[in-house]
Amino acid sequence: MSMINWDEFEHIHVIKKLKQILNSWWNIDVVFTDERGQLKGFDGGKNTFCNPAVGYFCSKESTQNSIGELVTKTIDDLRNSQNKYALKKWDLTGFDVGIFPIMIENDLVGTVVAMGFLKDPNDSVRFSEIRERWAAFGLSNDMIEKGMGKVKCLSDYERSHFCELCELVSQEIVTLHLEISSRETRIQELNKELGNRFKYDNMIGKSKPMQSLYALLDKIKGADSTVLVQGENGTGKELIAKSIHYNSHRTDKPFVIQNCSAFNDNLLESELFGHVKGSFTGALKDKKGLFEMADKGTFFLDEIGDTSPTMQVKLLRVLQEGTFTPVGATETRKVDVRIVAATNRNLKEMVEQGTFREDLYYRLNVINIRVPPLRERKEDIPYLVDFFLAKLHDTHPNAAKKVLTKRALEKLYDYAWPGNVRELQNEIERLFVLAGEETKLMAEHLSGKIMESAEKTKVQGARLQGKLKDALEDLERDMIREGLRRTGWNKSKLAKELGISRAGLIMKVEKYGLDKRKLAR
Repeated sequence: MSMINWDEFEHIHVIKKLKQILNSWWNIDVVFTDERGQLKGFDGGKNTFCNPAVGYFCSKESTQNSIGELVTKTIDDLRNSQNKYALKKWDLTGFDVGIFPIMIENDLVGTVVAMGFLKDPNDSVRFSEIRERWAAFGLSNDMIEKGMGKVKCLSDYERSHFCELCELVSQEIVTLHLEISSRETRIQELNKELGNRFKYDNMIGKSKPMQSLYALLDKIKGADSTVLVQGENGTGKELIAKSIHYNSHRTDKPFVIQNCSAFNDNLLESELFGHVKGSFTGALKDKKGLFEMADKGTFFLDEIGDTSPTMQVKLLRVLQEGTFTPVGATETRKVDVRIVAATNRNLKEMVEQGTFREDLYYRLNVINIRVPPLRERKEDIPYLVDFFLAKLHDTHPNAAKKVLTKRALEKLYDYAWPGNVRELQNEIERLFVLAGEETKLMAEHLSGKIMESAEKTKVQGARLQGKLKDALEDLERDMIREGLRRTGWNKSKLAKELGISRAGLIMKVEKYGLDKRKLAR
């Protein structure tokens, strides 16, 4: 049986809703423990508590140990008594807690612990005892007053309903865990059937280009080399950078992102390298740069092709020597940072044009990853659609389950996706919203540009009803024009894709007037 993922359940809609009901009706807070009584899915800085005093006790290590002891003793008692749950006094705090076991396949995997109430409707005399214990534990007068105002004595009727809800929380966790385990098993079986993965972290696809990408990412897991990620906007370059970081030995160190086109040179230099107080107007105090913040981790420099020649020199120094100088400082600082850079521009061409430093290019291009655009891996579209719909259903749990119709999928195949995976994600979200309560996502709801593209494809097909030679030439011209733009006018690459010689492609480019300079006029 797989381990339970407590962090995931803490954010599941139905669990959150049940906890909110317990909060609003009886001021009762809920936490989870594993089978040994250790708090799980708990982050003292992020968890919100209806009763601030309960939150205080849950955040202290000494009281967490007390919870663990209470839970383990209660579980032993339940095994002997055959009762399904127990309501007990927590001596350390003075109030009562409810402990509800979570059983999966007859194995105890944890407990739901509800706290901050009194189980006996006639037990109001305990309020003075609770107040004394909280004061002895060091709670402030303000927290004691606020906390005491939340503690309720439950009537027999209220206690019965409260226990039913807590059991429901336990049952929902079991159900969700089994669903997730079943889904993971299905995915593993599907992977075996395919012989290849269709998912790598948050990247989706089983096409050949994606399989090659996954294989390359696997190979560089243990490396510390600089990586250059090249691909069009919307292809997921940041996802790849994150995957490189979180699968490396630096995974528990910082992952820092900076878009190099977001600032002018002066601001970018201050962002990257930091500055000292008084180095320029507005520099009121010393500021750490992102390189320093990324020390021992990974720094993702997005849109590296948009940096100026001056900035390129400074970046080269960090890559070569691992040193930099904050703005206004005189002493250099040293960092250990792995660089992952990304661009949607052709850096090699920029080097030839003199707009990008050759030495920096070779420093960045130690490992080159080309991210395939969506039009080159259209067989991945169904998997991406399923992934995006699943995410939307997770964030809209009350919405009707939706599926894409075959006709709508065909229209998605016909479209060229200039905005790549990001554009597809936006389109699926738009479809999801416009469908309302409908369960089928119809082609009629697709964006106008996608429907127009499909119509254009039909027209191109209809041309074959005329003279075959003219129709074929039209098709050939369109294929070469689109291919040149897609490959950044790399004729050798396009010739290989089209299955013709480079010289043959050059002749056809001349024939159809597709020279880059002519098209730019």
